[in-house]
Amino acid sequence: MDLLPFGSLPPYRPRRFVPASVDLGDWTQLAPLFDQLQAQIQACSTAAELEQWLLDWSELTAALDQEGTQRYIAMTCHTDDAEAERAYLHFIEQIEPQTKPRQFELARCYLQHPLRTALPRDRYLVFDRERQVQVELFRPENVPLETEEAKLGQQYQKLTGSLTVQFRGEEKTLPQLAPYLEEPDRATRQEAWELAARRRLQEADRFDDLFDALFQLRHQIARNAGFDTYTPYAFRARCRFDYTPADCLQFHATIESEVMPLVRRLHARRRQHLNVPTLRPWDLDVDPLHRPPLRPFATADQLLDRTERIFARLDPSLADQFRRLRKLRLLDLENRKGKAPGGYQSSLAEARLPFIFMNAVGVHRDVETLLHEAGHAFHALATQPEDLYAYRTAPLEFCEVASMSMELLGSEFLDEFYPPADAQRARRNLLEGIVRFLPWMATVDAFQHWLYEHPNHTRAERTAAWLALMDRFGGDVDWSGYEAERARWWHRQLHIFLHPFYYIEYGIAQLGALQVWANARRDRAQALAAWRRALALGNSRPLPELFEAAGCRFDFSVDTLRPLMRLVQAELDQLD
Repeated sequence: MDLLPFGSLPPYRPRRFVPASVDLGDWTQLAPLFDQLQAQIQACSTAAELEQWLLDWSELTAALDQEGTQRYIAMTCHTDDAEAERAYLHFIEQIEPQTKPRQFELARCYLQHPLRTALPRDRYLVFDRERQVQVELFRPENVPLETEEAKLGQQYQKLTGSLTVQFRGEEKTLPQLAPYLEEPDRATRQEAWELAARRRLQEADRFDDLFDALFQLRHQIARNAGFDTYTPYAFRARCRFDYTPADCLQFHATIESEVMPLVRRLHARRRQHLNVPTLRPWDLDVDPLHRPPLRPFATADQLLDRTERIFARLDPSLADQFRRLRKLRLLDLENRKGKAPGGYQSSLAEARLPFIFMNAVGVHRDVETLLHEAGHAFHALATQPEDLYAYRTAPLEFCEVASMSMELLGSEFLDEFYPPADAQRARRNLLEGIVRFLPWMATVDAFQHWLYEHPNHTRAERTAAWLALMDRFGGDVDWSGYEAERARWWHRQLHIFLHPFYYIEYGIAQLGALQVWANARRDRAQALAAWRRALALGNSRPLPELFEAAGCRFDFSVDTLRPLMRLVQAELDQLD
């Protein structure tokens, strides 16, 4: 696939079951492989044969996963390329809908196999539990609905990726306006913020139409699977065995009591330093002491070189891994027209290698994003030796511990990008960002709880619910004159459109990452060793055990959050 920066990658282990010549985009060639697996499991007469069958199934699943991932990467790197879009849509319309019932059937055969109970229980505990959910929730009538959901998600990405504005005589994508929100000149910041916000607002009806269509699909998917609303379905589908919707609502309340006072203190400090009567939305990213914006790098190579040196200081083997990704061209970092928004790390399941996608424009947030996505990449590399495909991932709540910990651990060495005073300033920005993020996470998550618990809501009711949450978690920011923008501020949060209920994970993981960071302040080598051991477990252990292996408590009550916020406050005071 010419549209892939890394070209063609060999499988991590030579294929044993899937023919090397198979076209993974042609269902007529794939169907016989599923037929074979179905016949083979009936013939398994020993536990060893059943385990080998699981590895063959894993091999096919990984090959299909990588094919879909490569098409997704090509599409997000080139949203303006018709062939990339066609190939991606072909896979989600013609291949995935055919594989879902076959995967369900294989999972059902496995769960019913008389020798399954002869397999080592501890080894397959998590695997079996997740297959049970897969079989329990599968409905053939949901397959076309899920295909339609993926297509609408692609339309959201295409719409956001296409948005540009004229700024001072130049066409800019909305991500390219981000550096101007850090400019000391308030009028420049306001102009950039207004342009982006109003450009999104021009498409408000299209965003709302897309969301309404997605919402109706999700509600129907849940009803088809036997649930009254989407929330319990989503929790089950996301294999959330260790916490409930009620726990999430309690987490929001804990953030309100433990984090919002610190947010208000930070907002008051910022307003005072900026010497403005009220904080406006374009006052939140600028340096409050009117220092010019941090400019950590001018080229992608500088970003890579300096980040690599941070990893070398943390642990030389991390730098070796990062160099390898660079050599294999598994990084596409620079913003350009036609790229989808945001950043992600995606695993190439058969090569067992990670790919990092970003939209770097030369701001400090790019450094944080690369550290974050590299944390995910190190997680993928740590699980390479695991042959069971399902165990080479991890619960999302722990995946984000991997990435967020790397942001915090790497922040200790930001002098690779900056002189000492600026490095301290960047560390302060990171900690302030965490404090500001937790209420935003609570806003996004609480909004989705409200949405899906009110399946018949109107757009006006939706707006009222959103605004109530902005009041609860928004801090002291003055939006007067921009009420319409504030009412639709959620349109910019891609998770609400593409990944429903995938956001609380970031909050839970942030508590884990802050604990890893707290441990590292006492003993960095020991904390990093525990972190790496936990990453290597992949998905083979339940979520609380992964946290425990990393030296953290899986808990998001006041008992965990309050001491962490005190530690952050103490560090912020010291950085002052």
